[in-house]
Amino acid sequence: MKYIDEFRQHDLAQQLANSIAQTVNPDRHYRLMEFCGGHTHAIFRYGVQDLMPSNVEFIHGPGCPVCVLPTGRIDNAIQLVEQHGVILCTYADLMRVPGGGRQSLLKAKAAGGDIRMVYSTQDALKIARDNPDRQVVFFAIGFETTTPPTAVAVKQAQAEGLTNFSVFCNHVLTPAAMQAILDAPEPVQIDAFLGPSHVSSVIGSKPYETFAEHYAKPIVIAGFEPLDVMQSALMLIRQLNAGQHTVENEYSRAVTREGNLKAQALMAEIFELRPHFEWRGLGLIPHSALKLKAEYAEFDAEQRFDMPAIQASDVKGCDCPAILRGAKKPQDCKLLGTVCTPENPMGSCMVSSEGACAAYWSYGRLRQS
Repeated sequence: MKYIDEFRQHDLAQQLANSIAQTVNPDRHYRLMEFCGGHTHAIFRYGVQDLMPSNVEFIHGPGCPVCVLPTGRIDNAIQLVEQHGVILCTYADLMRVPGGGRQSLLKAKAAGGDIRMVYSTQDALKIARDNPDRQVVFFAIGFETTTPPTAVAVKQAQAEGLTNFSVFCNHVLTPAAMQAILDAPEPVQIDAFLGPSHVSSVIGSKPYETFAEHYAKPIVIAGFEPLDVMQSALMLIRQLNAGQHTVENEYSRAVTREGNLKAQALMAEIFELRPHFEWRGLGLIPHSALKLKAEYAEFDAEQRFDMPAIQASDVKGCDCPAILRGAKKPQDCKLLGTVCTPENPMGSCMVSSEGACAAYWSYGRLRQS
């Protein structure tokens, strides 16, 4: 199968492992942050960490869009259903994420709320067409990867005159999060980044160039397959050994320097930057998220329903916020595997298919540790 099987070959993995072992400086510790949750799952699913020398460490980053959504935004969505009687449409990963008081969209649905799982924005638009007497809100989340489909839905709703459709926008931006991690008062020690895959197919590799130069951190845009991750790690190690800090593109079969210009133009047409936005684990980050422009305000659920900002705390003892910024690893959390399981999640990192805690649970790392 093209672009799949050839990136999972055992012999090539062993060759890459040997090259990495020969390239590392035994007197140095290499701390590589994989930004994407998809990379975290690839690392554990295929045993990539086991093929690394002991002085090469993968640090899990905040690249799970469901995980970084603050608790208060979950509570906002539940209020839309309970107080305004809307039909709320959302992706499945978001259904079980705990909000304030451990309430979740799934529990609100069980209590009678009209909350529906959808596969795409087109599903949400169809629900709006089929229910002209009901307000339908699409709970939009994700990085730059899922933002263009939301923009398409807004344009389509405007063209069709769907006055009962709106978007609760929670789209966030990758470079801003990377910057926030390094600018934190007590920053995590990170030597280099495995850059996100799908995000970079939209925004390209160019936005990282100034970042790499300013922070003197090498970045390699990495694909999601195990050989992608290993090759990218080797490229980062070579840069670190040479004292370089440039942006390299390992995922050239999907990512270009300029990115998808059509998608970028569409996002710029529909959205603008928020002055600041709260991230779970990272706090308020300026210019790190998007909102609908004024000319599309009629499709903005926050304006249509006058939604208040809600400050809600995470579950006591849950280390998901620290895990998201790389300060801790899942096995450091005392709740993991005890009261916190996929059936009874305490934090978003155990819920999402891209969450670090879910990766530890799914691929046996919890039992191994």
